[in-house]
Amino acid sequence: MAGENHGAETTQEQEAAQELGVEQAAQEQQEMTAAGGIDYEKQIAERDEKIAALEAQVAEAAKNAEAAEQLRGEIASLKQQSADERVDFLLQLAGCRNVKAARAVLPDYEDDVDKLKAGEPWLFAKHMASEGAAGTTGLPNAGAASDEGKTLKHWREVAGLSDETDNQ
Repeated sequence: MAGENHGAETTQEQEAAQELGVEQAAQEQQEMTAAGGIDYEKQIAERDEKIAALEAQVAEAAKNAEAAEQLRGEIASLKQQSADERVDFLLQLAGCRNVKAARAVLPDYEDDVDKLKAGEPWLFAKHMASEGAAGTTGLPNAGAASDEGKTLKHWREVAGLSDETDNQ
């Protein structure tokens, strides 16, 4: 019977070990569940951080969109200003007397300077080169002689020569 007791003791020890193992397993599972709760909170915190980062990116994108829209407005303004200056330059080259007045009626002539010049000639100065020699003011020179005799007489006076040949 001693042998039987020894076998019973082994079985009891195994059962005790199993019970202890079950208890340890349950305890480990509780710890894991508790640890899992911490992981869950950690995951929530990580997701919250991701959400905050994405919201920051959205805000930054909105700022960039606003900045891009502002830059588009500035570009459009500069393009319009460039077009206006180009028209002013063309009007000045055409001899326009009043660029502001010409710009006011230019849309009536399909923004074509040549059509405006033909339709509203009073806005444009005549070319002085076709009218003869003129000074820098556009008027004829006051001291210039208009014929050869007067020019010769003027230079004789400047040289101090007498008009003896004229008197004879």
